Amino acid sequence: MSTRRKFLQLGTLASFAPLSKVFARFKSKLATKPVVVSTWNFGLGANLEAWKILSSGGRSLDAVEAGARVPEGDAKESSVGLGGLPDRDGRVTLDACIMDEFANCGAVACLEHIVHPISVARKVMEKTPHVFLVGDGALQFALDNGFKKEKLLTPASEKAWKEWLKTAQYKPIANVENHDTIGIVALDGKQNLSGACTTSGMAYKMRGRVGDSPIIGAALFVDNEIGAATSTGVGEEVIRIVGSHLVVELMRQGNSPQEACEKAVARIVKNQPVKSKEIQVGFLALNKDGEYGAFALQKGFTYAVRSPEVENKLFEAKSYY
Repeated sequence: MSTRRKFLQLGTLASFAPLSKVFARFKSKLATKPVVVSTWNFGLGANLEAWKILSSGGRSLDAVEAGARVPEGDAKESSVGLGGLPDRDGRVTLDACIMDEFANCGAVACLEHIVHPISVARKVMEKTPHVFLVGDGALQFALDNGFKKEKLLTPASEKAWKEWLKTAQYKPIANVENHDTIGIVALDGKQNLSGACTTSGMAYKMRGRVGDSPIIGAALFVDNEIGAATSTGVGEEVIRIVGSHLVVELMRQGNSPQEACEKAVARIVKNQPVKSKEIQVGFLALNKDGEYGAFALQKGFTYAVRSPEVENKLFEAKSYY
């Protein structure tokens, strides 16, 4: 009799187990609060703008676009948008991509004369059957959609370029000439994720060079069931491992955002054991529960966090070397 009673009790508990898991997931969703994370020091300003939208119940897509536009429009920032350092021919070309919670995405590359490529990328996503527009086609699309043609090469950037021409040596300095990207990912109050990435690319690059920044899956990837990730640094190495997609897939396998970023960086080291000691690559990730993590090859990679608990604070990521 005692054995039968225990058997019935265990059966009753087992029947409630699936319900308890559902309740736990539901409780987790209720507890989720908005959070936005961005790469580098200029992520602080980007987060402030994004937080205006997130804190008022807005959509994460609107937040990441608004955040990315801040460094794009700052003429003092030499690695994003207006004021970006040019290619070796003196032409400022911009790359950007954006992705929302529905896996919609848009991108532009080698775009000249437009201050806010991230907004052009969103137009590509929302108004065309395509994902990616480049060069003159991207510029024509931007002009047709009301964007203003402007000069992007500022006096300061032009002076730096002319100084570089004296030697014309191309060896980017880690954390100086290749922290060339703002990547920003956000989770809104409805627990939806979006991300954006925008850059003027490597300083003094070959004309036509495109790094990882406008490539969905490389510099940016969003899976609304799992999380989002973005990257910064030498884009060629991020492309080789499809870095941001890799980070998200690692989170899908049960890794935390921090663990996923660390494993992605380790993949680069494995692929490029010599080169990895001289360059910088960093990853930043955010999962569906609002947990975030970051990791880089070298010391010096900073990222900004804004949430109800974190008052827009800058952190330095841990590094492999």
